[in-house]
Amino acid sequence: MRTAMRPPAVPLVTVDPYFSVWSMADNLSDDFTRHWTGKRNALTGLIMIDGLPWRFAGFVEPNSENYYTEPKAMKQVDLQLTSLSSTYTFEESGISMCVSFMTPLLLEDLELLSRPASYVSLAVKSTDGNAHKVKIYFDVSGEWCVNSSDQKVVWQQSEAGELTLLQMSHAEQEILNRSGDDIRIDWGHFYMAIKRSPQTQAYIGLAAMRKDFVRTGEVSRVKEFEMTRAVKEGTPVMACILDCGEVGVDEVSHLIVLAYDDLYAIEYFGDKLQAYWKRNGITASRMIVDAFLEYTELKKRCDTFDFQLWEDGVKAGGEQYAELLVLAYRQAIAAHKLVEDTNGNLLFMSKECYSNGCIATVDVSYPSIPLFLLYNPELVRGMMRPIFKYAASEAWSFEFAPHDVGQYPLANGQVYADNSMEGQMPIEECGNMLVMAAAVCLVDKQVDFARENWQLLSEWAGYLVVNGLDPANQLCTDDFAGHLARNANLSIKAIMGVASFALLHELMGNVEEAEYFRAAARDMAVKWEQLANDQDHYQLAFGQEGTWSLKYNLIWDVIFGTRIFDENIVRKEVAWYLNNQDKYGTPLDSREAYTKSDWLVWAAALASEQADFVKLIEPLWNSLNETPDRIPFTDWYDTKQARQMNFQHRSVVGGIYIKLLKDKWKH
Repeated sequence: MRTAMRPPAVPLVTVDPYFSVWSMADNLSDDFTRHWTGKRNALTGLIMIDGLPWRFAGFVEPNSENYYTEPKAMKQVDLQLTSLSSTYTFEESGISMCVSFMTPLLLEDLELLSRPASYVSLAVKSTDGNAHKVKIYFDVSGEWCVNSSDQKVVWQQSEAGELTLLQMSHAEQEILNRSGDDIRIDWGHFYMAIKRSPQTQAYIGLAAMRKDFVRTGEVSRVKEFEMTRAVKEGTPVMACILDCGEVGVDEVSHLIVLAYDDLYAIEYFGDKLQAYWKRNGITASRMIVDAFLEYTELKKRCDTFDFQLWEDGVKAGGEQYAELLVLAYRQAIAAHKLVEDTNGNLLFMSKECYSNGCIATVDVSYPSIPLFLLYNPELVRGMMRPIFKYAASEAWSFEFAPHDVGQYPLANGQVYADNSMEGQMPIEECGNMLVMAAAVCLVDKQVDFARENWQLLSEWAGYLVVNGLDPANQLCTDDFAGHLARNANLSIKAIMGVASFALLHELMGNVEEAEYFRAAARDMAVKWEQLANDQDHYQLAFGQEGTWSLKYNLIWDVIFGTRIFDENIVRKEVAWYLNNQDKYGTPLDSREAYTKSDWLVWAAALASEQADFVKLIEPLWNSLNETPDRIPFTDWYDTKQARQMNFQHRSVVGGIYIKLLKDKWKH
């Protein structure tokens, strides 16, 4: 499963929107590792081979104010990416070293999915037949538990079973103290854990310890220093030395667990909720011990999943498509937080990363659902519950669906639009909620969820019947393009929302009602074709000849098998997309030379021939492979230069799984 792509950024520790750290460089030693926002969350790796020091991750000197000659970097000879792990291979002085980062985000296992523990495995062996004396130094900085480096941290060391636990925390524990986008967590406790043995030593001190190791292969007893210290003052780190002894051809390995206990994760309409893994009272130390005990079995499970996903991806769209799936997987999940409300209902709360930080955004959930429909539909219900709760409350005064329920991690009601009409997306969110409801009920034939929220679904379907065919001037999910009246693709969403309501009626055995809404959707579709037709394609907006757009919302007519729209519409559109590609993809519409990664793959999935699908997604693969912007998978980029327009680390890349969903869907 060696990937050919040079990923723009490599996922390392990917758990949730706060605990998500990446390498944004070709080599792990080219830069410090960083939080997905781009702020430094450093980890540093050094190795001593026969008395000579080398770097394999980050740098020794955290601040470059003074001259310092860094140890040479080991030669990075390989990087292999799977859906759940990133494995680097280095070689130097007769030693091969594998450093593997694995976060076991197996979607069917909610306990495991919520567990905020990520593995770093380090393994060395001789490549020249000779024995070599090897020691490894590894540390993580206090940057991981503060929002800014002027904040102070405190620390402690303890034991749990066979483990040594190092803990670092912001000195001022103001839980759930702020919301926003470009922020990092500054409450809770960050842990590094290793197994106690004569071969392992653990330290908490300043980053200058790295220089000790470079000089001597040891860390002198850590000198006493002020317990409460700003991160930028010497860079406090949690560190370990792993003595591998005389290393021959037999591999010597060590395991590190990085974990984060956020104490409380989400504020949900006034209730402070803990992460899902804490609901039965498990402690952080017990969680970390369990992570160690289960590693061998989890590694097997992750390897099995990785292999199957790769096979499925190649079958669905070729190796480049499989690589897109691999790169999207951990990011899509880590842009969420899993909690339960006070009634025990599952909530899967997204953060609208690198946009405005909204929480549980409907038009962020909608593109992401293909991944979750495939592997655990209950998570889609968990995305929708906050919207239903908010829409049913007195705080929501509109007859259409809300856009979001607040700003991460505070889900106390919409804040960005002040409940004004200007920032709302009436057709967009009604259509999204209805399609999502139909999809999640159809995929596992469980209709109770829709029945529980039937009044709202009915109101939104009625709203679309009246207002959806020819939308008024309003925003759609592609709100960066501004307001647009008579949006043809938005009209398709409305029509599929009505068709989805017909499917829900059908699932419930309401034959007459199902036929009524199905007929309404078909009538709207006939009128749509008349309004949008522009000879060899369909318009961006009704009445705007010579314009066009990706009609990605049509994909649900194909997946559901509803046949609301004439099949010739899809064929005509796919041919147009193929003929209007730029170097790095088909633009989102005729106004600008940019596209959305998720919508591009949805549009490609409309193709009946796999060769056409492959042609449409290949430029997306090329954009990720060649972009100069070293950031997590962006979903909004320039189709001529492969430059990021905005957006990164967003859950919407789960939409890349739409072709896999289409192939596996059972009508």
